[in-house]
Amino acid sequence: MSEIDESVTAELTRLRDSIDNIDAAVVHMLAERFKCTQQVGVLKAKHQLPPADPAREASQIARLRELAESAKLDPAFAEKLLNFIIAEVIRHHETIADGAR
Repeated sequence: MSEIDESVTAELTRLRDSIDNIDAAVVHMLAERFKCTQQVGVLKAKHQLPPADPAREASQIARLRELAESAKLDPAFAEKLLNFIIAEVIRHHETIADGAR
């Protein structure tokens, strides 16, 4: 294997540092999102509302697909990601509702 040019190594390091920073920001944003959805779960449990809201979920998916398209991100990928997040939120809401009974 040949030696990698120093400028290539430096560029890889710069790009990977950016990726690491973005990953950290994504994790922190998700944590903040889940703090909000936990509050929604408590409110729903308090008022005996169902953990899932299919109309809201469909609206959010459509909104996220549009955002993804405008950001040049695969809308199908964005939808899969949001579906994964929604499933986790519903699981949290169910747990909160079970604890409120």
